[in-house]
Amino acid sequence: MTVPTTAAGTAPDGSPVASGMPETATLRTAPSGDPHRATFRSQLGQAFAMFRNPKSLAGLIILGIFVLVAILAPWIAPYGPTQKDRTALRQPPSWEHWLGTTHMGEDVLSQIIYGTRGVIVVGFLAAFIATIIAITVGVIAGYVRGWKSESLSALTNVFLVIPGIPLIIIIASQFDNPPLIVIAAVLGLTGWAWGARVLRAQTMSLRNRDFIQAARANGEPLRRIITVEMLPNLMALIASSFVGTVTAAILGLTTLAFIGVIPVSNLNWGTILFWAQQNGAFPRLWWWYVPAGLCIAIIGVALSLINFGIDEYVNPRLRSAGERARAMKKKGLDVNAPVTAVRSVPLPTTDTTDTTTQNTK
Repeated sequence: MTVPTTAAGTAPDGSPVASGMPETATLRTAPSGDPHRATFRSQLGQAFAMFRNPKSLAGLIILGIFVLVAILAPWIAPYGPTQKDRTALRQPPSWEHWLGTTHMGEDVLSQIIYGTRGVIVVGFLAAFIATIIAITVGVIAGYVRGWKSESLSALTNVFLVIPGIPLIIIIASQFDNPPLIVIAAVLGLTGWAWGARVLRAQTMSLRNRDFIQAARANGEPLRRIITVEMLPNLMALIASSFVGTVTAAILGLTTLAFIGVIPVSNLNWGTILFWAQQNGAFPRLWWWYVPAGLCIAIIGVALSLINFGIDEYVNPRLRSAGERARAMKKKGLDVNAPVTAVRSVPLPTTDTTDTTTQNTK
């Protein structure tokens, strides 16, 4: 906007104008809209920023493949999990049976595909139950003070020392055919304590921050302070705890199935290893037990990559180191080189004749 000035050195409103100033002055005003206004897309991007790391993306892709296999099992499995081919007993991998057959002629690939369902369901359901309990107990124990905080902390310590696998064995023995939901519930009820401890410690650090004190001074209720002010700042730790609980639940399920606690009717990768051991597949019939073991290892690697990516997002030192390494790779520099590469800049050329003449003088 341009404001005209008079020749007498005064503006139209009568305010004096210093001598030597131009007769017109341009004033730049801010636009009416806020350019930094947060949109839903930007907020959603910030919420999932922890998964932009290449490690997290690789882990999510592998985990997504397993989830798709579990969902599409009836359509992608070549045979039924218990369908028998009496003409192909203990057969190695072939065009008809890509991963071979069992001692009863059952297709190993079909069992692996259908067994993925039980692993995914138990892993995610147990992690969901454990995460909900960990958030409730950990955040409340970290925010409140006095005997309430100490009581919740003592409850967490009690669940830390409860052995999960023996408890599941005792509970499973009470059922003729325990469903996977019961197993997931027991794994979740015995696996929330570590996450609650971490969340309690971080909440105790957050409760003295300025924005929490301001919300408390404004008279906001406890429910809103926890859900609106604290939980967004704890999302990275919650995601890391969830992923870790999924890993522990999957390993717990396959372990219980391998030792025979879970009935063989609940097909998963652990029951495949159980039947392979019971029928003398080790080590000759490698196609019977190697695929199940590889699936357990691959999904463990995927979950670990996701956890590493979240840890790099949470830890400022790891985040800055990762960004520096990616920047060096883009410039073509070796990150693992013992000596930092320095780009040489050619010096400006000088006239050697003039220099020699000046030195002679």
